[in-house]
Amino acid sequence: VLLGHPIPLLTTLAERADALEELGVERFVVIRFSRDLSLLEPEDYIRDVLVDQVGMGEIVIGYDHRFGRKARGDRALLAAMGPGLGFYVDVIPEQIQEDVTVSSTEIRRQLEEAGDAARAAELVGLPYRSTGTVGRGEQRGRTIGYPTANVEPTDARKLVPKAGVYAVRARLADGSAVTGMMNIGRRPTFETDGQRTIEVHLFDVDRDLYGQRLTVDVIERIRDERRFDGADGLTRQLADDRRLAKWLLEGGK
Repeated sequence: VLLGHPIPLLTTLAERADALEELGVERFVVIRFSRDLSLLEPEDYIRDVLVDQVGMGEIVIGYDHRFGRKARGDRALLAAMGPGLGFYVDVIPEQIQEDVTVSSTEIRRQLEEAGDAARAAELVGLPYRSTGTVGRGEQRGRTIGYPTANVEPTDARKLVPKAGVYAVRARLADGSAVTGMMNIGRRPTFETDGQRTIEVHLFDVDRDLYGQRLTVDVIERIRDERRFDGADGLTRQLADDRRLAKWLLEGGK
């Protein structure tokens, strides 16, 4: 709305709803951000939207949170208006990990530029999670002994980590927890069209997952994506990747 282009999402709306439900939140209200809302004076936003419409009794914000027209609204304004309108203000202080301030910008940088899923997990407190639907691929992986599920993100704005191979944990539609490895990239050994794909090879899972929902936690990056001379070279590398992924997922460092 303000920048004129989408910002890659660390969590989609549905993923946020699921996470809050797991925490015991009973009601989840979404206020759609629009140009008109961005022009609302912060005092009006607090009074007319948060208190009158939502019925707010307490608000939790980050230490640098700003809102309202020209970003005038801040923790001081909330604290000043709280007693008169009957709500409390809780402020989460700056969170620092190894001299780095935790922020969505820094987490995006670790995932998109470095592909450092382990570092991103340290900053968030949880592994980076993505939910998608398994689409129909070319099933080439099955012919070399490594069947993969082609995962299509449920939201096109969802951030996709840097191309490469990752160790992952996954949850199937029936709730089963499994492990595996994921390749993000353009399949340079076989493809020439350059289309990016997200392929997940699940360990010890032999069933058709087409059309099902798959939730993937990205645990650690194994290597860059690269081109091999043929299927034999790729198969040997995948065997090494599988061993390393299993070792990492079992707690190896």
